[in-house]
Amino acid sequence: MVMTKMIPREASARVAHLLGRAPAVVLTGPRQVGKTTVALEFVREHGGAYLDLEDPRDRAKLADVHKYCERNAGRLVVLDEIHRTPGLFEPLRGIVDQRRREGRRAGHFLLLGSASIDLLRQTGETLAGRVAYCEMQPLNVREAVDADVDDLWQRGGMPDSLLAGDEADSFEWRFDFIRTYLDRDIPALGPRIPRETLRRFWTMLAHDQGRPFNASVLARSLGLSGRTVGRYLDLMVDLLLVRRLPSWRRSARKRLVKAPRAYLRDSGVCHALLGIDSYDALLGHPVAGGSWEGFVIENILSGLPAHVASSYYRSTGGAEIDLVLELGGGRIWAIEIMRSSAPKVSRGFHIACDDVGPDRRLVVHGGDESFPMREGIEAVSLRDLCAHRAPLAPFSA
Repeated sequence: MVMTKMIPREASARVAHLLGRAPAVVLTGPRQVGKTTVALEFVREHGGAYLDLEDPRDRAKLADVHKYCERNAGRLVVLDEIHRTPGLFEPLRGIVDQRRREGRRAGHFLLLGSASIDLLRQTGETLAGRVAYCEMQPLNVREAVDADVDDLWQRGGMPDSLLAGDEADSFEWRFDFIRTYLDRDIPALGPRIPRETLRRFWTMLAHDQGRPFNASVLARSLGLSGRTVGRYLDLMVDLLLVRRLPSWRRSARKRLVKAPRAYLRDSGVCHALLGIDSYDALLGHPVAGGSWEGFVIENILSGLPAHVASSYYRSTGGAEIDLVLELGGGRIWAIEIMRSSAPKVSRGFHIACDDVGPDRRLVVHGGDESFPMREGIEAVSLRDLCAHRAPLAPFSA
């Protein structure tokens, strides 16, 4: 891997913007994605205090949270793994409200956590109107500008995996990442799930990358109920390890597949679960197409505003669009994803587009060039598409 320098993260600019207008900012993301690195950068550059609430010594400093925050008045206070101490949210609300009355309205607390839904619920109930949110995702092609796209796909976007010295070190890091979630992080969050059952479920999701989620089939394989398997999926989504992509529901003319698609959000973790330890092994594996599809979807969605709705389209007759984006103002993009650098669009894509009525039809492929195709379709490389960040101008031929 050629990169050795620290990689600037898009979340840093977003967090800085939010701290300028909100009393508290919640930064969520899976473990090891870089949240703490971003937070410590703020502490170094702007001054502040950092507490890791998994460390008993740091938790002890908050025995009197009001006194601690009073001593650090005027400084940003970073509370890492805040979901470990839910009792803090109530006093934080009082502190924020007191500072508001004193005219100090923004930039007091940066709260970090790895469990999205539970953390959002806790802050939403207690800090409503006082908090802004930012989700940090694995490295994307805009951030990892010095990385080869195929390396980023194979190793995934977790910084330590991408920057590892060789393939063996990268694979071992991801294997340890998976083991840590199974042995420590998930049990610490409360769910009593047998380790081996969860590992098998996670691996099955990796095998089914991009397929409609079929709880009954997975349940039979695991010897569980469909409802239990659904709860397992909810957990993985909550931990920001899996993306649940809903089906398009606005068709009045076609019978559509209704089940969501499930994608492991980091392609490198997907490959480690399946024992894929090199790029050559990936290219020869049956999951390569689904893995590339999930990788592209994560890169696209990581650069879009929160108001953009995403889904997929598949009719019972086989007409399909891999990704449908509703951009606001009635604008819709239809995106087909192919690994080949010489893409060919199927008849099913055209049929699906006739139903959806997109403003733009794009094919994201595995090559480096962007060029026009027939019938108003644009073939684009992943880097060219993501360079636009917000969907604005058409790509040049």
